[in-house]
Amino acid sequence: MWLGCKPGTKPTSDNNDAKTAVTVVSSTGASLERQLLMASPADQVGMLSRRLVYIDTLLQQYVNRQAIPGAVCLIARKGKIVYHKAFGYRDVAAQTPMDKDDIFRIMSMTKAITSVAVMMLYEEGRFLLDDPVANFIPEFKNPRILKRLIINRSDTSFIAVPAKKEITIRHLLTHTAGIPYLHPLQIKAGIPQFHTTQPLTLAQTIPKLAQLPLLHEPGERFTYGLSTDVLGYLIEKISGMSLSEFFTTRIFKPLDMEDTFFYVPLEKQHRLVTLYQEGKDGKIIPHTKSAEYADYATKGAQTYYSGGAGLCSTVADYAKFMQMLLNGGRYNGVQILSRKTIELMLQNQIGALTTWRGTKFGLGFELIDVQQTAVLPGSEGTFRWGGMYFTEYWIDPKEELIALFFTQVWPSSHLFLNQRFQVLTYQAIVD
Repeated sequence: MWLGCKPGTKPTSDNNDAKTAVTVVSSTGASLERQLLMASPADQVGMLSRRLVYIDTLLQQYVNRQAIPGAVCLIARKGKIVYHKAFGYRDVAAQTPMDKDDIFRIMSMTKAITSVAVMMLYEEGRFLLDDPVANFIPEFKNPRILKRLIINRSDTSFIAVPAKKEITIRHLLTHTAGIPYLHPLQIKAGIPQFHTTQPLTLAQTIPKLAQLPLLHEPGERFTYGLSTDVLGYLIEKISGMSLSEFFTTRIFKPLDMEDTFFYVPLEKQHRLVTLYQEGKDGKIIPHTKSAEYADYATKGAQTYYSGGAGLCSTVADYAKFMQMLLNGGRYNGVQILSRKTIELMLQNQIGALTTWRGTKFGLGFELIDVQQTAVLPGSEGTFRWGGMYFTEYWIDPKEELIALFFTQVWPSSHLFLNQRFQVLTYQAIVD
């Protein structure tokens, strides 16, 4: 029985129906480009198909419990996609089955693409990582550190002191600049946190953000926030293109990512998955703030390009981007980044600091070290991140493995489902 389909519909889990170009890297480091089936038998790359079926059972249980509306997952090893299936529904009320090519709001998975775009400009010699961002966005000159926040009914004010150093591009890439999310001063200034339907641009909002105080001295703590949105504006300033144009011309078209956008075109909006939230009984309900959290992808001014959380994509598109990174920067006959640049991005860039999960961070990616491999199956050197609306990816260079799990629920108490998916991915590896 096919999972995630209504009776009489075409199975969405048939993953032998298309082809994609995948570049793999040989043991000598030389690039090999070849056409591969979207899915080859998992056994050919050291994974057991009969064990991957455990994922089907797990996800169908979550759909049946109405903990998630549906999901799309993809696993590839050694350049071959061994698992690509859809479960449940794109729209529960309409009982529209989820399809493998459905489009999701990927939120903070946008950050990896923005970070790669920054490093493309770095490779062109446009800047060094420890250059002050104020060299390109003057409003960031002479930052201040917040000492006291004064909140009352009529106004929100603050007391700040001069910072001892400037914010660098490296600080922004590592989230150590001291720029948070959802701060009262940002809200008061009208700075979008993730996206917006208002007729705003980065050129209007990032200079305003630059005038607000930092939470701490640059480089002293890991503070997850709007740093990557600042990087998006940096890309615009240096390249002379909008962030959307840069992504499209420099990354999406070369990688053949045809379904990745800041704003979903009208002809593809029927493939956009409905956003849900968890109800009081633990079951999903339509999101009660859809205008604020979901509608931006299809409505409004569509002028704001959030480098931190603005993109929509499919698992297949994002897998191409991931495969490029795993290949040492090459995919589809195009070298997006140098292998050495990717090696730089995957080194610990925050020293003794850690993320809130106790992990290290590179230039745009969370890094998994030997301590994390004692908690869940995986490999030291894996890099990963996810999106607020319950999407996640990881890339394991040692196993030549990429994996993606996409659903669309926020908030949810079932976030450990990602970890169960990870367990069931690695338990299928036998060689």
